[in-house]
Amino acid sequence: MQALNFQKFPFRFKNSENKISIFDEIRKKFVVLLPEEWVRQHCVQYLMIDKKYPKSLINVEKELVINELKKRYDIVIFNPDGSIHLIVECKAPKITINQDTFDQVARYNIALQATFLMVTNGINHYYCQMDFENERYDFLEDIPNFGQQSQ
Repeated sequence: MQALNFQKFPFRFKNSENKISIFDEIRKKFVVLLPEEWVRQHCVQYLMIDKKYPKSLINVEKELVINELKKRYDIVIFNPDGSIHLIVECKAPKITINQDTFDQVARYNIALQATFLMVTNGINHYYCQMDFENERYDFLEDIPNFGQQSQ
């Protein structure tokens, strides 16, 4: 798999039926290793190891309904009170992150009401903090570590 713009993390792999799978610590199972999954697993490790978010507050690949359409978010981090702290949208490394990508995560956030957004293709990472009062998001250098409220 392609090198990404994250530190190197120790992953568990298995090969069955000529498909390589990677172990997802959050879902507690092996999942087929596709380019987007490679980015997602790096991002999960980054959030747990670098940003100190507890595994118990991280959720991966769950369905949500927006305007009666079923969608799946990549990663959500909850606050200890159950509200949503961060939504992460992961794309494969070859996918260029553009306004459509931000529109996608912003649509998800209409339903989820997260304070922070992250969009990554593993090479480029973008971080935003929501300004609900002015209905916009402000770009950040990084997202806060666990326990910090804002930059």
